[in-house]
Amino acid sequence: MSKMPKISSILKQDWLIIILILLGFALGIYFYPLLPDRVPIHWNASGEVNGYGSKLFGAFGLPAISLAMYLMFLVLPYIDPRRKNYADFRSTYQFLKYILILFFLGIEVMTFLIASGVIVNKPILIQIMVSLLFILIGNVMGRFKHNYFVGIKTPWTLANEEVWRKTHRLAAPLWVLGGVVNILLTFLDLHFNGIGFVIIIAVISIVPAVYSYIAYQQIVKSSN
Repeated sequence: MSKMPKISSILKQDWLIIILILLGFALGIYFYPLLPDRVPIHWNASGEVNGYGSKLFGAFGLPAISLAMYLMFLVLPYIDPRRKNYADFRSTYQFLKYILILFFLGIEVMTFLIASGVIVNKPILIQIMVSLLFILIGNVMGRFKHNYFVGIKTPWTLANEEVWRKTHRLAAPLWVLGGVVNILLTFLDLHFNGIGFVIIIAVISIVPAVYSYIAYQQIVKSSN
């Protein structure tokens, strides 16, 4: 069994991620005087702003979320009952850290530019960013090993490693396809964008969950 590395060694390895998180806070400090009292903090399925927050939350909310998310990535593997499996997808786990931190940093930058009037809100930008996130996660999802933190966690995937493996092999291309389709939807009317995005989320969420149940039942029957 591979031994979990010390947190201090992981922090040294994650120096660039830490810099990106600190950059988020630095951008918040820089843009704070330029922001209006109401800052966009939420977008609907069509990529349109449909929620606003305070100036303070607008400046530092996303960097705080990134920091909290990174701390979860840092600590949870040490308390995961399946922590021995993290060594088998360490590079994939590292990749997830980077793309999620970069995603939130990108949303933060776009929020600041829109709120300060530098650019006009373009719903297509959010849609493309989310689509790329789906594609990137889908490309590595098949490498996720059995754990309780990242991946598709249903009662059946958590109960059986083979079900976990099969479910993630099925879900991976679905997520990639969902991201590609979502990019194609940017060429349609915003109304259809929203409907299409909801359908994509439903498919990439429900299909793997249902499949995990079916796969589990098949394994149970074959073992009896």
